Amino acid sequence: MTPNPQPAIIVHGGAGRIRAEELPRRLDGCKAAALAGWEIIQQGGSALDAAEAAVVVLEDNPLFNAGTGSTLNSLGQVEMDAAIMAGETLRAGAVAAVQGIKNPIKLARRVMEDGRHLLFAGEGALLFAREIGFPQCDPDALIVEAERTRWQEKHGTVGCVAMDADGRIAVATSTGGIFNKLPGRVGDSPLIGCGTYADDDGGVSCTGQGEAVIRIVMAKTALDFLKEGANPEAAAHQAIALLAQKTGGTAGLIIIDRQGKIGYARNTERMPVALIGSAGEIQLDS
Repeated sequence: MTPNPQPAIIVHGGAGRIRAEELPRRLDGCKAAALAGWEIIQQGGSALDAAEAAVVVLEDNPLFNAGTGSTLNSLGQVEMDAAIMAGETLRAGAVAAVQGIKNPIKLARRVMEDGRHLLFAGEGALLFAREIGFPQCDPDALIVEAERTRWQEKHGTVGCVAMDADGRIAVATSTGGIFNKLPGRVGDSPLIGCGTYADDDGGVSCTGQGEAVIRIVMAKTALDFLKEGANPEAAAHQAIALLAQKTGGTAGLIIIDRQGKIGYARNTERMPVALIGSAGEIQLDS
């Protein structure tokens, strides 16, 4: 654990093309999520609780492709992925291709706390939810009219990386996946090391073309650049450059290192982010 850790939090609202008139609302949504997580940290709470709380705010906002407002697969259904990970212990939980769950990140947290397995998919995730008494909802309740009529404007994933006052780092990532995906398709978000990863050196949440992100194990790769001496901003850009070089893909990522320093990078048109560092001031970018 780092001496005198500097608490920090950063959230992203997905990478891709976002209409100019929608960008302010997306940034406001990211700001609300970051502030929700930051409040927990300021009250002495854990990075894990903060990351989860931030992602819940984004899952509940129909502007984002996660939870309510998730994009539709080729059958016109919502299938969602989510993962959460604690860097200090490497404990993690994930769900994939899950339906009828309002906040998949909360179910991923329960998977982690249960401890028997790390990743549940599809019907198995719902069986686990029923076993533990986790609430389900009508899958159609997660589909908003904007998704039916303007799906081409919906992009990516939502995620949060947080570090608390004790130097603990946690990551949470949630997504509805890509539009018109085949049923059962699983992206990078619930795959530990690909779209979500945290250890003692830092934490990373990714967004973008999941198949490309998986192929370079981008979250873990970005942390490897940290360990080789890069600062968070440089590590983020190096990971994105590697993705483009090796796969031709597009994506973005957010990262916090063990000192609480923040970085992010993208090779997409937009990636709305909100971050709060040691000074306690919120910053927005896209």
